[in-house]
Amino acid sequence: MADNIYSNRQQSVLLITCLLVLAGLILFGLGGYITGFLGAGILFVVFRPWFKALVHQRGWNRHVVTIGILIFALVVIILPFTALTLMLVNRISYYGQDTSQIMAVLHTIERKIGYTFTNEQTVRSLLQQSVAWLSQRLPSLATSLLHFIVIIGLMLFTLYFMYTQEGSFLKGLRRYLPFRDGTIEELGESLKNNVNANVLGQALISFVQALLTGLTLWIFQVPDALFWGMVSFFLAFVPVLGTPLVWLPAAVLKLTQGATGQGVGILLMGFIVIMNIDNLLRIMLARRIGDIHPLITLAGVVLGVNIFGILGLVLGPLLLSYFIVLMKVFERENRLRAITKAKSSNS
Repeated sequence: MADNIYSNRQQSVLLITCLLVLAGLILFGLGGYITGFLGAGILFVVFRPWFKALVHQRGWNRHVVTIGILIFALVVIILPFTALTLMLVNRISYYGQDTSQIMAVLHTIERKIGYTFTNEQTVRSLLQQSVAWLSQRLPSLATSLLHFIVIIGLMLFTLYFMYTQEGSFLKGLRRYLPFRDGTIEELGESLKNNVNANVLGQALISFVQALLTGLTLWIFQVPDALFWGMVSFFLAFVPVLGTPLVWLPAAVLKLTQGATGQGVGILLMGFIVIMNIDNLLRIMLARRIGDIHPLITLAGVVLGVNIFGILGLVLGPLLLSYFIVLMKVFERENRLRAITKAKSSNS
């Protein structure tokens, strides 16, 4: 038998290099569908308390429970979110093609302030650029139906096996993650808190703010109140800016049209109710499901939207939070190794 030309260390380095290269190729090939796997991981954490209660505590059949969870996720989360997104895409495209309504509003503002700052060609160009930018980040039923179906299929298929083979899945994580058992438990708890804060918490806050914004605009007779309420749902994921990007221009519009009472009413509802309900809900939810710093959320949204499109509103802050958690774990592991090494050398 011929001797191998590589030393043991060289073999280890080459093996790790091959693994990294193959992993890079796999990630590159699945790059367009990576949101499906990330979405499965998020839903696994969100619904796992239900799964544990029904399967581990009550002894229900895990396959039946898993199928029930998949149907619930599809009907209650995936399909409504998709329908909402498609409605938003269609309305944005409509406003991009028909600039007459927007120009009428801008001309009204110009007459009130006595200064001309727009022309129709510039507004049309800006709107077309905005529509083109949004079209790249919002799923379109006409252009990417197959891509969307594949992502949803991958997500549900992956989630099914994560639940039905829960034991082997968690065992594999513990085996291949380079952390101690205690650290893995703490890491899992931190990641669960991040998912709850970014997904459940932020979605609830966004929904409440969108509902209040839509009702406020409807009460004060702003056109397309339902549509702008949907817009505010997505914008509410962005800290600080959020819903004021919807109700503040609506108030300015009413004031420029001479409807002073309606304009002031929108401003009062916006500053007193909508913005404060955001702070109140964040304080209440932080005690129950974890708190995420607004700067992490803002940076995560900017990062996520560029990578994942509209799903980046959720995935971006999650990725940034996971990175910070892993950095803390890495720091702690190194500190423990240093302490252990120092004790062994002293003895």
